[in-house]
Amino acid sequence: MKKRVVITGLGVISPIGNDLQTFWNHLVQGKSGAGPITRFDASEFSVRIAAEVKGFDPLDYIDKKEARRMDRFVQFAVSTAKMAVQNAGLDMEQVDKTRVGVYIGSGIGGLGTFEEQHKMLLSRGPRRVSPFFIPMMIANMASGVVSMHIGAKGPNSCAVSACATGTHCIGDAFKILQRGDADVMIAGGTESTIMPMAFAGFSSMGALSNRNDEPEKASRPFDRDRNGFVMGEGCGVLVMETLEHAVKRGAPIIAEVVGYGMTADAYHLTSPSPDGEGAARAMMMAMKDAGLSPDEVDYINAHGTSTELNDKFETMAIKTAFGDHARKLAISSNKSMIGHLLGAAGGVEAVATAMTIKEGIIPPTINYENPDPECDLDYVPNEARKATVRAALSNSLGFGGHNATIAFKAWEES
Repeated sequence: MKKRVVITGLGVISPIGNDLQTFWNHLVQGKSGAGPITRFDASEFSVRIAAEVKGFDPLDYIDKKEARRMDRFVQFAVSTAKMAVQNAGLDMEQVDKTRVGVYIGSGIGGLGTFEEQHKMLLSRGPRRVSPFFIPMMIANMASGVVSMHIGAKGPNSCAVSACATGTHCIGDAFKILQRGDADVMIAGGTESTIMPMAFAGFSSMGALSNRNDEPEKASRPFDRDRNGFVMGEGCGVLVMETLEHAVKRGAPIIAEVVGYGMTADAYHLTSPSPDGEGAARAMMMAMKDAGLSPDEVDYINAHGTSTELNDKFETMAIKTAFGDHARKLAISSNKSMIGHLLGAAGGVEAVATAMTIKEGIIPPTINYENPDPECDLDYVPNEARKATVRAALSNSLGFGGHNATIAFKAWEES
């Protein structure tokens, strides 16, 4: 018999806030985190804007010596996980540590470390490359280092599936709890790739918005005048527990995780499959897993990247998965404010979805000014909306044709 799984803790570091309450307040207010790039000299780049994390000090959570041996994406993960554990009121000395696991992924890993050490190799030779180069760079190190800091000795791994990473990590961790292989899972996504190589690569693909003079208006999902996504950085982590474990320790319950679906497009390196059929199947799989009918879902936290093909095909996927109910759904994209956090997107957007259910407020899609005739659903334009959300989906779609959806429900005892 599947175990019920609940969310008891949330942690977030984002371009609009480095704690849960600031993040949520700014999300509801429709505040953009985008601005000119400050992390490197972007003057020669065609795209010079990003949604950077501001004011983050790893020493608030990590010893100075240890912090120096971590890439920024790992610093984000350790800090956010500690925040989530504190939010959950989880005392590791009072639980079986071998039953607490970590599942935090990154789409790219330590790109900043790679760039820095590659320059060292070219300028000063192989003997000057840091012995910490590999352990700082590899994507699984977020889960590994978080386990060391938290003392979590249970299941430990990560997904690496581009922009679907965070959602795959949370979905996989949900399944670990459902089948009883752990009591608690700390899961999410982390990313920090505001680096020259990332911007050169994504710019060459034509994936990024070059609205350099209006950074706060550059990310405009589902709007007719969008011209690409704004790259962001950050981390989002959930503490999930089996219901019996959460009740036993008297933990606060924020929402319930009830379903997970994942599919492949088997179509193209970067383009979604035509009509969004892969994304539609992921949503239908998540609803079936949850035992939800389409008319029981009130809200979708969309992938909503602000790119033409994603927005169009995700809209078509929602219509396929929900039929007539698609026009009754509220849909919004957090990326309009926080940018696209790549492998961290699913983690941060899961935090936002859980808060949406708990608080009864749907964050808006900002910069929605000119409707696209091919994107004709209710995207909660520009203003947050009070609503009772009984059940919600969070979508993530990654390069390589990875599609992942998690289903959440409002917490009810029976």
